[in-house]
Amino acid sequence: PERSSHVSTAPHQSDVDRDPQETNEWLDALGSVVSFSGRERAAWLLNRLGEQARHLGVDHAAPRTTDFVNTIRPEDEHPFPGDEVIEKRIRRIVRWNAMAMVSRANTLYAGLGGHLSTYASAASLYEIGFNHFFKGKDLGHSGDQIYFQGHAAPGIYSRAYLEGRLEESQLERFRREVARGKGLSSYPHPRLMEDFWEFPTVSMGLGPIHSIYQARFNRYLEARGIADTSQSTVWAFLGDGETDEPESLGAVSVASRENLDNLVWVVNCNLQRLDGPVRGNGKIIQELEAVFRGAGWNVIKVIWGRKWDDLLSADGEGVLRQRMNAVLDGELQKYVTEGGDYIRKHFFGTDPRLESLVSHLSDDEIHALRRGGHDYTKLYSAFRQASEHRGAPTAILCHTVKGWTLGHDFAARNTTHQMKKLKEAELTAFRDLLELPIPDAEVVEAPFYRPGPDSDEVQYLRERRHALGGALPIRRDKVSVPVDVPGDDVFSEFDEGTSTGEGVSTTMAFVRLLAKLLRHSGIGKRIVPIIPDEARTFGMDPLFRQVGIYSSKGQLYEPVDKGMLLYYREAKDGQVLEEGITEAGSMSSFMAAGTSHATHGEPMVPFYIFYSMFGFQRTGDQMWAFADARGRGFLMGATAGRTTLNGEGLQHQDGHSHVLSSTVPNILSYDPAFAYEVAAIIRDGLDRMVARNEDVFYYITLQNENYPMPPRPETCTDQAIREGMYLFSKSEKDAKHRVQLFGSGSIMTCVLKAQEMLLDFGVAADVWSVTSYQQLRNDALSCDRHARLHPTDDVRQSVIERTLDGVEGPFIAASDYMKVLPDMIGQWLPGRLVSLGTDGFGMSDTREELRRHFEVDAESIVIAALHALRREGALEASEVAAAIDKLGYDPDKVEPMSV
Repeated sequence: PERSSHVSTAPHQSDVDRDPQETNEWLDALGSVVSFSGRERAAWLLNRLGEQARHLGVDHAAPRTTDFVNTIRPEDEHPFPGDEVIEKRIRRIVRWNAMAMVSRANTLYAGLGGHLSTYASAASLYEIGFNHFFKGKDLGHSGDQIYFQGHAAPGIYSRAYLEGRLEESQLERFRREVARGKGLSSYPHPRLMEDFWEFPTVSMGLGPIHSIYQARFNRYLEARGIADTSQSTVWAFLGDGETDEPESLGAVSVASRENLDNLVWVVNCNLQRLDGPVRGNGKIIQELEAVFRGAGWNVIKVIWGRKWDDLLSADGEGVLRQRMNAVLDGELQKYVTEGGDYIRKHFFGTDPRLESLVSHLSDDEIHALRRGGHDYTKLYSAFRQASEHRGAPTAILCHTVKGWTLGHDFAARNTTHQMKKLKEAELTAFRDLLELPIPDAEVVEAPFYRPGPDSDEVQYLRERRHALGGALPIRRDKVSVPVDVPGDDVFSEFDEGTSTGEGVSTTMAFVRLLAKLLRHSGIGKRIVPIIPDEARTFGMDPLFRQVGIYSSKGQLYEPVDKGMLLYYREAKDGQVLEEGITEAGSMSSFMAAGTSHATHGEPMVPFYIFYSMFGFQRTGDQMWAFADARGRGFLMGATAGRTTLNGEGLQHQDGHSHVLSSTVPNILSYDPAFAYEVAAIIRDGLDRMVARNEDVFYYITLQNENYPMPPRPETCTDQAIREGMYLFSKSEKDAKHRVQLFGSGSIMTCVLKAQEMLLDFGVAADVWSVTSYQQLRNDALSCDRHARLHPTDDVRQSVIERTLDGVEGPFIAASDYMKVLPDMIGQWLPGRLVSLGTDGFGMSDTREELRRHFEVDAESIVIAALHALRREGALEASEVAAAIDKLGYDPDKVEPMSV
């Protein structure tokens, strides 16, 4: 029977059966209905009874949880199909080597770190999957996608070592990766183990949400006829403590709404997080059950091992169930660290009937009553039922012990997460428990143990993986078919600019280009537009009609705007991923699409368009994970700039995303001012990511300010745009003084205006379009490094030095971003740099007022140029002061950073 979870040790009044005979009659009647009419009829009757109860005023709340017992009854369990004895021996070898890897590393290199206890608690969970469920990539399809719990990585390495996929020399270099290809990453990092790990998961919370959107993206690929993913299951392993991360549970409703029965979560409920119990005063498994059931998931609890079955069967009065429901997680931890006599007294001793129930058991036998997460047959039935369930995702909640089998000082201790190595006595005890043939004289060294390739264990392990489709984890960066990258016919129109006086934004230029890419016969079907409920803001609503919005259900209603040209069209084969108001969900889709070339062998090109302020600032951790995953795609930071998005105010106005993006090593960040620049950058990205298979991705900021788009200057090459700068407008006027103006994004309009105004003060200005300070800096740093380490070689000239050779300063740089952005290249300029930017909080006002406030408008640029000339002795201070007065500029205005 089901009931709400509670933690009190006293039974509720509703738990006391005042008429057992009547109760049995009701239960017998229900059983009869199931037997003769089926479960559906029984469910219908129960729903009708609930309605009638409400009509009669009976307060009956639907239970959020079931009893704290196994979901699958013993009589409903599937027979275990494998050799449990040999699988136990395999599990023990893997346990030992996982321990040895971490312990040896920290003995030789104190403080190297690593984790012993997470895998110790989860070993059975993984081995059930490896031996019976996880499908590899050798079966003619993508296989399963598995999100391994990051802290359990040593166990996964240990298994790969037993298979022969890793060598002892690699295990010896656990967490020592500088010698590329010789060591092992601390956690799942595809960046440095590109043939092994598929998904980075140790930034806790990201694995769970990414797995949900991966499962949905698998359906998306199938619905659009790109890949057959019908045989793929997405498995995500996570810890109970990890579910406190908002990203972990924040998208569970997406999985049920999309009926993602291709998704299984295995939650390792060892009741402990890093410092102590997850819910010492409560029950985390019951809490999670309520969350998942409430969200529409299928929930399978694996709480108790098989030795509890007889006790529960003999529990005619339900007192054991009541005690199980009442016991706290903090108490359950304590039982692990104490002996059977303590458990007898404190768990069973609360009721004489419970004491009687275990009177035939010794203290050792009571202590040996294990948790379900360590019972192989219980786990097999749970995994089997989860893999066969249809209509909803499944969460398997597995009750385990952190540090299981590692010894008395490890198991369930609050300090176990931080413990990195075993002492000699602990090693000996562990060796004896696992029954491994390691001599006493060697055990103190914690040697690795691997039976020969012809041993029963290795043969069995390889046979099971061969039957299931090959070794896992594995990452194969091998695309199924070459993809035709668009040529000049798609991009050339943007070189022409707009007609005289016609203003468009770089956002609109991008939308125009995206529409052409979607129509392209080669790459079109592989474009994945991802939008977090802002399509109309970005002017992308034409895509609704052009390619449709993906919906697993199609469109079951007639939209209110059906009579309009650009109506909201959902379709089962829709191409746009309209994610709703979720940047984290959108980034998860970006991750799934941007790694599809490796996951499925199908290169996809995601374009994720978002408010730039809600990108790196809000989901930067996911962008870092995307870099780790060797993902490819375009991040389009729309409505960018601190002053360009003028009305939205502080929390919307981005003046620092380019600073944040510069921290990601393999991202290429651009702030284009003109349509042809946008087109050239995207063309370069398609060439590098699709045609040349490079593991890079792009961040391109787009503005919502309309201004005439000029034609591309004849001297401007694609190479110059992608390298980061080129001369856009050289002043042909003679003047007493000369300065160089750098402009980016929408602030380029202010720079061009300043170029004209400076002539009134006897200053000629050349205007340079700087598309990427980041790329200029990276190139200059690389050249400096080469010169430092190869002093006898010819000096390699940086882009900055080559482009500005013979150019006289000073240099005035203005952008809609913080001053630190142009400061990045200051040391390589052949003259004084003055950086103008938008340091400080954003605010609402007109663009003109905001640009004056942040001192990036044309007048501010003019004053900065004149002041730079004064500092070089070319002008007098009085001349600059007169210019400030002539420009009507308040020199005592508020300082932007002081607001």
